[in-house]
Amino acid sequence: MTKSYHHGHLIVWDEKEEMWNYVDTGRPIDPDRPCFWCGWPPTPEGHDACIGHIPGASGACCGHGRGVPYVMWWPNDESFLF
Repeated sequence: MTKSYHHGHLIVWDEKEEMWNYVDTGRPIDPDRPCFWCGWPPTPEGHDACIGHIPGASGACCGHGRGVPYVMWWPNDESFLF
């Protein structure tokens, strides 16, 4: 069984249906489901609400209480430097 997390909620891959489902509800993942840790839904742009938009970042995650927070930067983008 393939497992992962979506906004901190445990999900499993359903090979028959070819989709990810939440373990706690059995339902397909919902991009608007609130964070497991802070309870806030993503911003309208899809960012983690607790960190919001980070200029120059190609991606970021607060960790949702399950993993290590991270920020990924666009290659050669120095707009975040002071």
